[in-house]
Amino acid sequence: MTTEEMQKNIEKVFKERFGGEGTIYASAGRINLIGEHTDYNGGFVFPGAIDKVIMADIRPNGYEKVRVFSIDINQYAEFGLLEEDAPKESWARYIFGICREIQKRGGVVKGFDAVFAGNVPLGAGLSSSAALESCFAFALNDLFNGNKIDKFELAKIGQSTEHNYCGVNCGIMDQFASVFGREGNLMRLDCRSMEYEYFPFSPKGYSLVLVDSRVKHELADSPYNRRRESCERVAKALGVETLRDATMEALDKIKSDITAEDYFRAKYVIEEKQRVLDVCEALVRNDYETVGKKMYETHNGLSKDYEVSCEELDFLNDLARELGVTGSRIMGGGFGGCTINLVRNDLHNRFIEEVVARFNDRYGHEPKIYDVVISDGARKVKENGEEVKADKEL
Repeated sequence: MTTEEMQKNIEKVFKERFGGEGTIYASAGRINLIGEHTDYNGGFVFPGAIDKVIMADIRPNGYEKVRVFSIDINQYAEFGLLEEDAPKESWARYIFGICREIQKRGGVVKGFDAVFAGNVPLGAGLSSSAALESCFAFALNDLFNGNKIDKFELAKIGQSTEHNYCGVNCGIMDQFASVFGREGNLMRLDCRSMEYEYFPFSPKGYSLVLVDSRVKHELADSPYNRRRESCERVAKALGVETLRDATMEALDKIKSDITAEDYFRAKYVIEEKQRVLDVCEALVRNDYETVGKKMYETHNGLSKDYEVSCEELDFLNDLARELGVTGSRIMGGGFGGCTINLVRNDLHNRFIEEVVARFNDRYGHEPKIYDVVISDGARKVKENGEEVKADKEL
């Protein structure tokens, strides 16, 4: 379903359930072009919002109750605005959490009616939950707080919702990308200082294609925590706060004092920090060949040094290289999920046909394919029956 079709359906369902019309808001899913497993090491990430969104039609209702309907799962929830009013439905807890986190910060939330839906693919690593949080945080800031809550605080409100109401101890990148996304731009976020900068991403002659392997390997231990502990041990051995301040020269000097596993984990992080900076410089030069080369280097590092790949993702990466795709790598935490691919337009259709057929032959199911375009993040879409133009200066 296109975003336009989804919007019409949301408006129709809102009118049927609550009468009249509300104000329509949207916020985007995200990709991360490069900079994986760097956030908890004080490094850089390089996300962008995409043209897949969560969209909601919202209107104050004059009560101290929230009434909300999810079109995608055909479920209704109703809850109050006090801590003891937390809904049982897991999807509704995201919205309740946003309400409570705004209130905790001294913001105002009153009762409202809402109908929402999304076309962010679930389970593909595109952060549909962050899009949902950012959509409602942006909307409630606009409806009840005169947009006085700044955008970084909106991202933190989404992150705190995950921590306090959904049981996910996530970083800030997903919510940051959903709130700050700008069409035609990626964002380099410094995970230590929280400073950010926009970089142009309008690749003429290329497109971004996600290939979702539709596999997720369940692991006996916690690979995320083990890798984080490796990084922390090496940082301590180097006498630095995080690997952000480490160099390969310093790492090589202590190689004999640490385990081989810890060495290779740190090697990946240190090299990935530089790759993000190299990609930023390449984009300024409009040099997408270098961007693609760095993506392959990242995949190799994630697969061989950080060891968070799996057979299916390595197969997709090898196939992309064989077919002449400009860049390809794992996107996300690993052990399944997607590859992100920078594909020349003249290769696009053949790449998809070959990937679908050859992956199916090998693993017995077809991967899902998503073309994505870098787009705006959280925004107001329609108010008082009129479409709202995006403010590029926000």
